[in-house]
Amino acid sequence: MVGRNILEHSEAVNHEIICPNSQQLNLLDRDAVRYHFKTAAPDVVIHAAGRVGGIQANIASPVDFLQQNLDMGFNVISTAASLNISNLINLASSCMYPRHANNPLREDMILTGELEPTNEGYALAKIATTKLCEYIVKEDPSKNYRTLVPCNLYGRHDKYDPKNSHLIPAVIRKIHEAKLSGKTIVDVWGDGTARREFMYAHDLADFIFTAIDNLDLIPQNLNVGMGHDYSIFDYYEAVAAVVGFDGDFEFDLSKPVGMRQKLVDISNLQSLGWSHKVDLIDGIRRSYMFFKENLSDGI
Repeated sequence: MVGRNILEHSEAVNHEIICPNSQQLNLLDRDAVRYHFKTAAPDVVIHAAGRVGGIQANIASPVDFLQQNLDMGFNVISTAASLNISNLINLASSCMYPRHANNPLREDMILTGELEPTNEGYALAKIATTKLCEYIVKEDPSKNYRTLVPCNLYGRHDKYDPKNSHLIPAVIRKIHEAKLSGKTIVDVWGDGTARREFMYAHDLADFIFTAIDNLDLIPQNLNVGMGHDYSIFDYYEAVAAVVGFDGDFEFDLSKPVGMRQKLVDISNLQSLGWSHKVDLIDGIRRSYMFFKENLSDGI
């Protein structure tokens, strides 16, 4: 999702972007990554790949979420460093922050407490790749290897398969199907009070183009978010308003909800003069349009 939003951004035409897909370049194959980097000789590497998914997927496959993200991250980052590629942007995740940390979550809170168990494997992999970037810069300060820590994302090219999707695409599909089938009740995981910060993925792409030209000004680790969050139930109501569903909601208290709140501190981001452009309703409207346009693709 992030990579495709980068390619669709208006600034993309000002760069020569080399973007092999997983069939063209297997990031789990270290030799293949090395050959690709030596051949392409990039000025900047943006590591946006990963094994991603929602709570269900993380709970079902913790080994894959840990091992594949570790392997991809280390293959990309350490290979880039060994070939003296000077600039790299590593995309991490706000799930790296301790589950009981006070919100908003500051960059210096990483590794200060217990992680959320439902996505611990993914979080550990992202922490390891973040620390790898730190260590590379510590050994060689001439390298601009920075980690961006985005809040939760949604938008065009999101995953809408219930087994793998995150909150907003899952809710869009659930409420869309409820409306089509004439259902009057939609279930909500948990009691709906847990809070999340979701940013439209195009906004992250927008900041990445800002970062490319300013890597030397960006802190080692930088949160990228909106600075405010909403409850899970707020997202259900917002999607219902966009889809035109006027039924009721039923809370399923047997379902896991993850961290009670996950709001990132954007003080450092604001000091760079950047802020998000797309508000929640507009972002959901654009996401719903993409979903409907691509239903024939089986998303």
